[in-house]
Amino acid sequence: MHKYHGNPIITPDMIPPSDKRLMVKGALNPGAVQLGKETLLLLRVAEGCIQTPGTVSIPTYEFTSSQPSLRVLHLSRSDPRVQIKDSRAVLVGDKEYVSTISHLRLARSSNGIDFKIDAKPFWMPVNPSEEFGVEDARITKIDDTYFINYTAVSGDSYGTSLLRTTDFKNVEYLGMIFSAPNKDVCIFPEKISGSYVALHRPFNHGFGKSSIWIAKSPDLIHWGQHQCLLRPGATLWESEKIGGGAPPIKTERGWLVIYHGKSLQGRADYYCLMVMLLDINDPSKIIYQGEQPILFPSASYETKGFVPNVVFLNGVVQTSDDSLLLYYSACDEVTCLAQCTIDDLIPQS
Repeated sequence: MHKYHGNPIITPDMIPPSDKRLMVKGALNPGAVQLGKETLLLLRVAEGCIQTPGTVSIPTYEFTSSQPSLRVLHLSRSDPRVQIKDSRAVLVGDKEYVSTISHLRLARSSNGIDFKIDAKPFWMPVNPSEEFGVEDARITKIDDTYFINYTAVSGDSYGTSLLRTTDFKNVEYLGMIFSAPNKDVCIFPEKISGSYVALHRPFNHGFGKSSIWIAKSPDLIHWGQHQCLLRPGATLWESEKIGGGAPPIKTERGWLVIYHGKSLQGRADYYCLMVMLLDINDPSKIIYQGEQPILFPSASYETKGFVPNVVFLNGVVQTSDDSLLLYYSACDEVTCLAQCTIDDLIPQS
């Protein structure tokens, strides 16, 4: 795995905010696709409020009219109901809010390295299931159509919704396909034995840990035949929880899946990237699983930031020579680039 020497390639200061009351704090977790001669990244742009002394300001969306509107809550830091849990969450009484709110924004490049970011959002929250924002797009091309699944965040937790487009100009909203709490959905790029297939990650509360599941669908909307594919704990690097990364890549030896693992080392959490290979005709069967991370936080931009010690992947572009361009995020703050080949990631026999 070769990290680009000019990382990070996209930073928050490159992106204009969507509202004058907000400031961009993260440009992260992009879906990625090649469209003609352009590389497109669909960034999660995380925005926070401009804070004033003695006040906690929290962004959220309201849906009291036909158009959603941004609402900013201004609360006193001395208010006993207000608890700042960490860099990402604020508790107000018995309701939890996020400290930043996200939308999806397109970035475009002719060389896969230097990106120009659109001035306006590509996709904003559309209903109450997205009152805390839309996050972490993944793009799957099936025939001539691009399906974009993303995480919808609200006070009812997080679910996964789906968009459809052929040109990234005209977009159709298809609704929520995995209800809360569920995220890290990765849709396979073709039908397998007559069904669409996806990886997903329900949240485990009580028994077990958050694991990667697999499901089937006749139409990409209605999903069933769920079964657990992989649980945390196989290695040190994925001991706490795991989740899908970029959409699976079809190879001669099987479906290549790059996923993320979370581990607790000392007192610090680490997110890294792992790899597994699924049977080409029955992706519910794992035929290879890596024992070491293919990418681990080591550079300063991966260990120091909004959320330290995080590398996370939603988007991979496969080039004509089977090289892979991994557009990953670091510290939930910036977007970076790494490159390898398929042969670098999976065994030869």
